[in-house]
Amino acid sequence: MTSATDRWWDCPLDVETFACDAVDRTRDAAAYLASARGLDVHVDTSPALIGAGFAAYDHLRVDGEGVETWAELSGFVRATDGWVRLHGNFPHHAAALRELYGIRDRAGLESVLAGRRAADIEDEVAEAGGIAVRVRERAEWARHSQALARAGHGGVEREDRGERPALPPFDAAAGGGALPLDGVRVLDLTRVLAGPTATQLLACLGADVLRVDPPQRPEIPAQHLATGMGKRSTLLDLRREEDRARALELAASADAILTGYRPGALARHGMGADALARIAPQAVIAELSAWGDTGPWGGRAGFDSIVQAATGIASLCSTEDRPGALPVQALDLATGHRLAAEVLDAFAEARARTLRLSLLGAAEELWALPRRTGENGIELPVPRVRVRAGERELEAVPPALRLDGRTIAQDVGEYGAALPAWRD
Repeated sequence: MTSATDRWWDCPLDVETFACDAVDRTRDAAAYLASARGLDVHVDTSPALIGAGFAAYDHLRVDGEGVETWAELSGFVRATDGWVRLHGNFPHHAAALRELYGIRDRAGLESVLAGRRAADIEDEVAEAGGIAVRVRERAEWARHSQALARAGHGGVEREDRGERPALPPFDAAAGGGALPLDGVRVLDLTRVLAGPTATQLLACLGADVLRVDPPQRPEIPAQHLATGMGKRSTLLDLRREEDRARALELAASADAILTGYRPGALARHGMGADALARIAPQAVIAELSAWGDTGPWGGRAGFDSIVQAATGIASLCSTEDRPGALPVQALDLATGHRLAAEVLDAFAEARARTLRLSLLGAAEELWALPRRTGENGIELPVPRVRVRAGERELEAVPPALRLDGRTIAQDVGEYGAALPAWRD
């Protein structure tokens, strides 16, 4: 089996350069931090690791079996005047579609939407708590109020809040085996791919990453397995006073807090970025969103495929009869690597920063690259490792970095099995 590199040429946008740039930034940041802590280790990557990593879902095997990545109600559906893209992978988003349109399955959804305008579907699904966008041409998105509101924000927004305690240097006499993020605590309040990709990198570089999910809306199992290396996973319901208090205690003693919920969703529980900065002034704090935190869509949820559809990528990648998509979920994966790099840089420079990244910002950066030219590249083999997730055996692609020529892959912590506490 070959990695994503043989498919990157299926789209005119330069996904290869976009992916490699993101991973290279993470590599450089990891080397920077290792040097700052006096750790003598060589950090590198490879085209095969990058290509396979950006298609990690495709290559994941659980006890020898592949995983399902898309649910029945996800994907493109034709409206009366164009196309919409829906996302129903999470049960509550699928339930919103079923209740709104009174349907039971994909055939029913397609029948109902065929008689409705795309713009109406986009608005009414969002109002109902679901996820849908109208497929737009690039020029149309450029005129959209959200595009105009976010123009000039860039892929990463940084707010420097002052110094934070420097990570202690490594004792050269202690021998080998140290990792760049040993002794670091990371509270992971992210979902799906971009945030979990970042926290998986941080965990495999040595951080104690504690992933927290709400029990009433758990992560999709395959997504946890694909991005859970090195992490521990626990469940807390922030609607409950006791659980919320415990989450705030964890935040107060964290070195980094990464969030990936819809803007405002955590703020109502006292865990928005400003509140976290007061609770944990020493922490590097990151907020991930689909559309950015300002503009008319600033409060909307979204996913990689949804942002592609809205911003013109789906139209650019279309076939003769329907919209298309990038060959990999490049917005998610590149954003995850960029976020990891920003956190590593903040630690290396001993700065407490608030970081804001969005999938929309990633899409704009991809569009800004020169279009691909030239011949297709060569197919590269898929580097794979065998790790454990409780009783299950996983065959997976390791994170895209190597330390002294060795992969940084680790076992996947069982979902929801850890206590809500740091290791020490």
